[in-house]
Amino acid sequence: MKVKYIIILVLLPMYVFSQDLTGEELLAKSISYHDPKGKWDSWKGEFVIELEMENRPNRRSKVLLDNKKGLFYLTVNQDDHTITRKTEGKECTTLLDGKEPTEYDLIKKYRLTCERTTMYRDYYTYLYGLPMKLRDEGTVIHEQVERADMNGKTYLKLKVTYDAAVGKDIWYFYFDENTYALRAYQFYHDEAKNDGEYILLEGESMINGITFPKDRTWYYNKDGKLLGTDFLRN
Repeated sequence: MKVKYIIILVLLPMYVFSQDLTGEELLAKSISYHDPKGKWDSWKGEFVIELEMENRPNRRSKVLLDNKKGLFYLTVNQDDHTITRKTEGKECTTLLDGKEPTEYDLIKKYRLTCERTTMYRDYYTYLYGLPMKLRDEGTVIHEQVERADMNGKTYLKLKVTYDAAVGKDIWYFYFDENTYALRAYQFYHDEAKNDGEYILLEGESMINGITFPKDRTWYYNKDGKLLGTDFLRN
């Protein structure tokens, strides 16, 4: 009986701590882990992403970010073409093999529009800017922190929603209980339908002072089906 009580007393501080930690406090701790010197807002760097998906050729993308200048630059080798997408402030450029595309079929096939280029900018700066991007205006950090299982491991779970003008999806972020490193996240368009996806993070890569999750593997929430894996190379 004494052994049982000793075990309970040893585990109790971690349990109480995780329940008492607010969402904002958890986020602050995670940001301190990934970006201890607060570099993200002025961060400049580049990295390569290799995407592997079943029944599709691997795709290699090179991303350059200069957050101080508001610069995003993406180069993708697809089929026999090189696609270049760039935004800087309100300026947008999309090139095919170094030239402005003019053939309608190619523009349609590769979605060579500024709308699509802006989408890629938002996608890469959001996912590779986590958890720092959760400080952006319009982000709603829910106060309650839970302990929850994800892929057989226990994490601290944080719920995040957005103001209507920003987005309607519901997000959950999963953090290491000891280091507060971001280890997984998932989103729903309609949680009642169990739609959306979850993403498991594996490994880390330090680039210019920030610790990024290295590899991201995507699955459907509804059935756990594998979508693909993004491998970060630097």
